[in-house]
Amino acid sequence: MTGKIEKLIVKYLTNSATTTDLDTLSNWISNPANERLFKEYVKTYYAIICSMNNTDYQKTVEELLRAIRNEKSFVRRLKTNAIYKYAAAAVIVFGLGYFFNNSLFNASSETTSIIVNTIKPGTDKATLTLEDGSQIVLEKGASFQTQNANSNGEEIVYNNAATKNQKPKTTNQIAYNYLTIPRGGEFFIKLSDGTQVWLNSESQLKYPVSFVEGKTRVVELVYGEAYFDVSPSTEHKGSKFKVFNKFQEIEVLGTQFNIQAYRDETNIYTTLVEGRVLVSLEGIKQGLRPNQQSKLNTIDNTIKVENVDVYNEISWKDGVFSFDRKPLKEIMKIFARWYDLELILNTKSIENKRFYGALDKDQPIEDILEILKKHNIISSYKINGKKIVIK
Repeated sequence: MTGKIEKLIVKYLTNSATTTDLDTLSNWISNPANERLFKEYVKTYYAIICSMNNTDYQKTVEELLRAIRNEKSFVRRLKTNAIYKYAAAAVIVFGLGYFFNNSLFNASSETTSIIVNTIKPGTDKATLTLEDGSQIVLEKGASFQTQNANSNGEEIVYNNAATKNQKPKTTNQIAYNYLTIPRGGEFFIKLSDGTQVWLNSESQLKYPVSFVEGKTRVVELVYGEAYFDVSPSTEHKGSKFKVFNKFQEIEVLGTQFNIQAYRDETNIYTTLVEGRVLVSLEGIKQGLRPNQQSKLNTIDNTIKVENVDVYNEISWKDGVFSFDRKPLKEIMKIFARWYDLELILNTKSIENKRFYGALDKDQPIEDILEILKKHNIISSYKINGKKIVIK
């Protein structure tokens, strides 16, 4: 074993390995001889950190090997999703700090989980409401086209030619569409100015079929969560871009940011990825810098700003649940929206248990619950139809 590989193993075990490190380590372990060396090294490391624990060593190394392979696969998916720059900051599959402290070295209780049926993860689906009030269901395999837009069932793209060539219009002449995402769905839309918007489950966006060139571009996140990649004002004769919600207004000049404004939440979160935004509330204006998040309390109308790990806030749009010690109660709300089900925590004591890790959104809810169960976050669960009771 070279010194370089030894360092990579240590970095992995201490949760400090980069995506490149994971690739190198996983390729090295694919050789059976190297896998044996890995097991011997982990055995030594294991003895140091667990000498006082009665734990199955063989189970430990097998879990580590499986985790490394899973992590490599997950990182590759991140690369193909064009978010490689965030991959190093992501906690892949489950953080090793949590992995060591709460999983392998704490025997989980053997409890029975009851499953009556299988609940599938969410998919690309939405309802488009046209300017005349008619509604079109958008879903995979169903194409749709109008004079201004076309959809393949997985996204909808508006024609920018109308924006550039149209005659000036008054506010009353602007035609608006609504895109509504149900629970268990998500959808991508490209607006007529080139702005890209990813909409999460249980969300609704109001927007013009075409913007008026040179005028402020305005859309409304009626409710829910959306990630915006705004077309720069420099490409639209300096016109600003604004996102309204009934509680706040966000002014941007060309940027990427996420807004979470669910109807059953008392806080609205705005997270800036890059660029510049200005959050306004009843005359109060708060600027945000990249990696900052504003939290607007809709009860007392106050705004607080803090630094955050952006990846955890936007990973949902790339098919990943990423949590950094997020309370189980909050995690269950996210799962309920994505899988379109009712989740009940019938044990008060587990509501504030925290999970640290990343999970693939495409896997069945049963797989996710088994991971939480395996790591002692929950003890058991019962699935009956669209209802899950968790203990």
